[in-house]
Amino acid sequence: MSHWRASDPRAGLRGSTRGFTLLEVLVALVIIGVALAAAMRGALALTSAAEDTRFRLLGTIAAENRLLELRLLRQRLEVGQATTDCEESGTKFVCEQTIKATPNPFFRRVELRVSRATDDGRRVYAELMTILPTQ
Repeated sequence: MSHWRASDPRAGLRGSTRGFTLLEVLVALVIIGVALAAAMRGALALTSAAEDTRFRLLGTIAAENRLLELRLLRQRLEVGQATTDCEESGTKFVCEQTIKATPNPFFRRVELRVSRATDDGRRVYAELMTILPTQ
């Protein structure tokens, strides 16, 4: 009680057309490729953000350490600017220290900027300022 006949040339195609065409498989592969590329970009962005956060933390620690050194040395703070290399946890930074006069002659304003050389120039990771006694 079949509706089609065995002599019909399309009869064999109706029962055996299971599966995907090459075009459907290629479209699926393109969609998967685009999704994987987007996932990789997201993962790289997260990795870059984590690395930047790490450098910011290390730069802040390096700046705080330098301010503590100045506070503990108790040497006379002369107005001027100095640049020194500073390292924190194996990461090399450059510390730029600026000492400025204040309205009160017994105190100096100390500004610290911690930066690091990157592929696209110099990147500042921390900036701190404090007031210290001149002696």
